[in-house]
Amino acid sequence: MLVEDLQLILKVAELKSITAAAEHLDLRVATASAAIKRVEKSLGVELFTRTTRSLRLSNAGERYIPECQQALALLSTAKKNVKNDLGIIDDELKLSASSDLGRNLVLPWLDEFMEEHKDLSLKLHISDSNIDFFRDAVDVALRYGNPSNSNFYGFKICDVPKVVCACPSYLKKFGTPEHPSELVSHNALLYQLHDITFNI
Repeated sequence: MLVEDLQLILKVAELKSITAAAEHLDLRVATASAAIKRVEKSLGVELFTRTTRSLRLSNAGERYIPECQQALALLSTAKKNVKNDLGIIDDELKLSASSDLGRNLVLPWLDEFMEEHKDLSLKLHISDSNIDFFRDAVDVALRYGNPSNSNFYGFKICDVPKVVCACPSYLKKFGTPEHPSELVSHNALLYQLHDITFNI
């Protein structure tokens, strides 16, 4: 029995639709249906009760699915343990970085990282929005400031100094401020995200 077939069975049970499961796994519906038939033939029972309008787990399916989930979880853990012991890094890593950090610093690092770990698939999402790890498909997020959610685990990777800049023509026309408190009376280009303006 193929692991891929069992993964499909679990997805069909989750989505209650062969078509939806096939689309999620990027399979043709006919391929998905054939995989279900292979598993059911191997077990000698039908896992799903099908009608023209619905699909639900049979009694045998209700008993089989939880054990199938446990078996696949054990296989996944065993695979990860072997790879960890051998120092193998593969699978897929989903990384999110803020726009300037992602474009200016992270991208060059990723080229070197991918060259070292050729079996790794990497997805980089560049955005300044806060990440919801329960909603967004992200493993690691690089952001400025402190985490807004105390449930997140984060650690500091660098210091980012703030710099106030002005062109010579502006300073000639409006004068050079001597103290940060004077900045409130000057014109400025400020960064705004989701109606929040980030001041100096």
